[in-house]
Amino acid sequence: MTIFAPSLLSADFARIAEQIASVEAAGAEYLHLDVMDGRFVPNITWGPKIIGDLRKLSPLVFDAHLMIVEPERYVDDFREAGCDRITFHIEATPHAQRLLTHLRDIGAKAGLAICPQTPVEMLQDVIEDCDTVLVMSVNPGFGGQRFIPHALDKVREARALIDRRNPECLIEVDGGAGEENARDLVDAGADVLVMGSALFGTPDPGAELRRIRALLA
Repeated sequence: MTIFAPSLLSADFARIAEQIASVEAAGAEYLHLDVMDGRFVPNITWGPKIIGDLRKLSPLVFDAHLMIVEPERYVDDFREAGCDRITFHIEATPHAQRLLTHLRDIGAKAGLAICPQTPVEMLQDVIEDCDTVLVMSVNPGFGGQRFIPHALDKVREARALIDRRNPECLIEVDGGAGEENARDLVDAGADVLVMGSALFGTPDPGAELRRIRALLA
């Protein structure tokens, strides 16, 4: 079954409790939290304090995507704030295997993300240490971008690698996912679909989530 991870980056923070409740009632399994530092990507979002406050609003899995340099300096803080799954970028640290192991040691599910220009082959030496592989289908840093079609090929490549080496690992896709490509992504091998503006850009995010899930049934 496809896991849906509504991305709070696209939500209306003036109505955040209401919007979280809407997608939670619609059956969302994760809440996706894009953490940006203004260095690895141009944008700046939130840190552990805000995530800790959001944690009080929902029992859903908190799925943190760290788009930050030196993620090893901050993962403990995000874990303490309530993040259940923590994904960082392979491009952001020279010690990916060490950090994946540390995330598991502190009780988080460990994820590794790759940007559109990063080949799936970069995962070869660490795939057994991953609980999630996140394939970026836009360039990281901003919500509402157009889906990059080549990401489908990367999902297929990742699926083949994971099926051979670590079948328990999930494939997550982040960027431009919505009604028009959800079926293609799932058929390519995606387990988790991150959706931001496709849900929160509509008048009723929960109703839209139900509609897209029904299309995949």
